Amino acid sequence: MQTGTLLIFAMTVLPLVCTPGPDILFVASQGLSGGTSAAMRANTGVILGYVMHGVLSTLGVAAVVAASPVLFELMRWAGVVYLAYLALRLIQSAMRSGQIALTRERTTTQIRRGFLTSFLNPKGLLVYFAILPNFIKPEANVALQAVILSAIFVALCAIVYGLVGAVVSAAGRRGNFSERRRRWVEGASGALLIVAAARLATGK
Repeated sequence: MQTGTLLIFAMTVLPLVCTPGPDILFVASQGLSGGTSAAMRANTGVILGYVMHGVLSTLGVAAVVAASPVLFELMRWAGVVYLAYLALRLIQSAMRSGQIALTRERTTTQIRRGFLTSFLNPKGLLVYFAILPNFIKPEANVALQAVILSAIFVALCAIVYGLVGAVVSAAGRRGNFSERRRRWVEGASGALLIVAAARLATGK
């Protein structure tokens, strides 16, 4: 593929990557509550979810979901429910007194949550099926082109979300985490996920 085509594609999807949504808000909430390592693990999970979208789109399996309004809506609402569940857990924790425990979560837990957050977000499918095909030339190797474009999208997500997670976690590290601060951080993290769930529910 020509370099110019790749650059145009990157410039096209970059604003979408930077737009606050369930994925970026989830990474931010983990960075705020668990620090840089938690944000990076959440980001890893999110990226794995988008990699799976890319694999499915290359195989053509996800086209069935994108073409079916019923399956599309089921996936969207599954994502809404999952984010609301995570938000509820954080808010409940914020309402209880006790020592900080968020950073003690297993690595696999945050990666799994990040994966489900992005994989259950149908907007990822829209990127692959509404934007990506416009940059593919039918006369060339379609699968290879899809893989290259998917890799660009995933790389942009990894960079942008990683930066957001690092910045938010750095802000959260300022000062000692007292009991009051811990509860405030968990409440704010839960609020971020509620916003993410609302955005996904309304399709914005």
